[in-house]
Amino acid sequence: MLHSVLAGDRILRPTPDARSGAAAPVDVVPAAAVRDADPTATPPEVRTVAGETLFFPADRKNELEGFCRSHGIPLVSRPDVWGDLLEPFLDTEFTPRRRAATAQALARVGLDEAAVADIRAEVGPLMLAYNSLHGDWFHLGLPDLRDAATGGSTTERYRIGPDRFPAFQAWAMAIADLGHVPGAAVPVR
Repeated sequence: MLHSVLAGDRILRPTPDARSGAAAPVDVVPAAAVRDADPTATPPEVRTVAGETLFFPADRKNELEGFCRSHGIPLVSRPDVWGDLLEPFLDTEFTPRRRAATAQALARVGLDEAAVADIRAEVGPLMLAYNSLHGDWFHLGLPDLRDAATGGSTTERYRIGPDRFPAFQAWAMAIADLGHVPGAAVPVR
């Protein structure tokens, strides 16, 4: 996964094509463009006013908290929607009890059974290919989805091409915001 970096009053965000070059191209995100942050998330994250989630290395948690304090950025925890959506793709048993708890959590953010099935059908082949290489049994979430879509951890056949990635990312970010942004509707792909 490519992490963002704090740099004074801004964040340097690697671009999705950063994997392809020796010098990773970056976008600059000013502190004023950050909506909120959750340094306690795994991995720590900020959300921009445009709705994008940026990730940071876990060892930068304290630095991220200081950045937020310095710039008046609210610290907000939100549901891990993608963690719940991707749970069936973990390398572990998805028990009936766990399946019911996950369905309830997703219903609380506005995802009914049909929407969950549609989303999982969309990302299932990608995440199965990704996790066949990783064997993750603990947690898959939005950072893993982005990594699988863009990167070196998934075979070319399953990756989201650069022409489709912006729309895919916008869709994934909108889903991540469910249960956090008042009035957010389930995005259609």
